[in-house]
Amino acid sequence: MITDRLDPALRDFASARTDLSASVLWVVRDSLNQRRAEAARDVNTVGVDIENREVLSVPVRIYSCGPSPAPAVIYCHSGAFVLGNLDTDHRQCVELARRARCTVISVDYRLAPEDPYPAGLDDAAAVLAWVADNGTKLGIDTTRLAVAGSSAGAALAALLAQRAAEGTAPPVVFQLLHQPVLDDRPMPSKDEFATTPGFDGPAVKLMWHHYLAGESVPADAVPARAGELTGAASTLITCSELDPLRDEAVDYALRLLWAGVSTELHVFPGTCHGFDSLLPEWDTSQRLFELQGVALRRALHEQEGQPSSRAMAAW
Repeated sequence: MITDRLDPALRDFASARTDLSASVLWVVRDSLNQRRAEAARDVNTVGVDIENREVLSVPVRIYSCGPSPAPAVIYCHSGAFVLGNLDTDHRQCVELARRARCTVISVDYRLAPEDPYPAGLDDAAAVLAWVADNGTKLGIDTTRLAVAGSSAGAALAALLAQRAAEGTAPPVVFQLLHQPVLDDRPMPSKDEFATTPGFDGPAVKLMWHHYLAGESVPADAVPARAGELTGAASTLITCSELDPLRDEAVDYALRLLWAGVSTELHVFPGTCHGFDSLLPEWDTSQRLFELQGVALRRALHEQEGQPSSRAMAAW
């Protein structure tokens, strides 16, 4: 029983499901937006300056914490490509900015099914390019840029990192992928976790259907379909044991390691997808935030942080 494998702190959520059926999608979206807006109002933001603005028609929220010029993280929120906004991972962005002493630019990218692939990725790429082009105005050190995301947002971040390695996007020195969506193909964990809280196998199938508008899969829409990962930025991947996305996270971490990319992987036992949003004050969530903060600090402050020569030459 999945309930027996859940940490006791999460068992009250055992029956929670994410229904992405077209008939209820907008109701689910409105409910999530309301709940996350309420949660965002209660987040302690002391020490973090927050500004909402629009960049090339894309709404962003900028979290500043650290001396200028500061390193910066382009962040893409969770939501299965069809849910979410700037409030969705507000707590996570505050934690990253404060713990890593950096600027976080959260992207309110367009959502499917109204705007399927590549709309959301185009928005994230446009914001990354804007940050790289306007570092002086923003008080950002553009030699120390990172990308980050949660769930579907981590797919966008991973694709940005791939483009950076290829030289078709500004160079980045680090990618932080939490509970990432990385592969549309079958995986054992997608079959095993058909009734898990937070996110389950059926929701994964509907997510990809909405995002790709029911069309065949373009290879450049799915991070794990990339044939070459050599030269990608150093990586932290964190995922949950009881998550249909678990196996693709582990598989992608192995592929990065085999490609010679410095990669750290953590699987949190007894947890389900979205545990850090369900219980942000829980000690396991706090350990996740600290782990992410340490990894970002190391990448952005404690090392030279120079992008790969391949990426720099191509860009």
